Amino acid sequence: MSLDTAIFAGGCFWCMVEPFDTFPGIKSVVSGYTGGYLANPTYEQVCAGNTGHTEAVKITFDPDVVSYDELVTIYWHQTDPTDALGQFQDRGDSYRPVIYVNSPEQRAVAEKSRTALQASGEFGDAQIVTRIEDAQPFYPAEDYHQDFYKKNPFRYAIEEQGGRAQFKRTHWQS
Repeated sequence: MSLDTAIFAGGCFWCMVEPFDTFPGIKSVVSGYTGGYLANPTYEQVCAGNTGHTEAVKITFDPDVVSYDELVTIYWHQTDPTDALGQFQDRGDSYRPVIYVNSPEQRAVAEKSRTALQASGEFGDAQIVTRIEDAQPFYPAEDYHQDFYKKNPFRYAIEEQGGRAQFKRTHWQS
């Protein structure tokens, strides 16, 4: 079995784990930080906003079971691709939406998907502003951030109600 990885930033990493974690073919979903210039940042450093990192998830998957294209679709359905300044109640650079690609093939899939989403009219005249960038070093977050939706279901539910759940119902119900 040959595994691949995908890295997505879409606001709070707590809210980005479950949708991937529960999908067939996913071997692991790790919360962490990427896209910045400081090695091994801490949560406090990233939250302070001076490391350049985004909160992201690194997904290890079996491409024979789930394609990268399917993962990109799942990603779109968790985010507001028209908001470059954060996601839902999570504001700031560390919450910006980014698809980090680790190959020319992933870039081609992500760009084609972004173009199709823009052309779909789902968001009217609003521009799809989610960036597609080359993968950078990924640093796993502290243990208490891993599998947050399982460890802290009440707090996770509160985070989802910060606008993400309603947005998903409005735009991605089908």
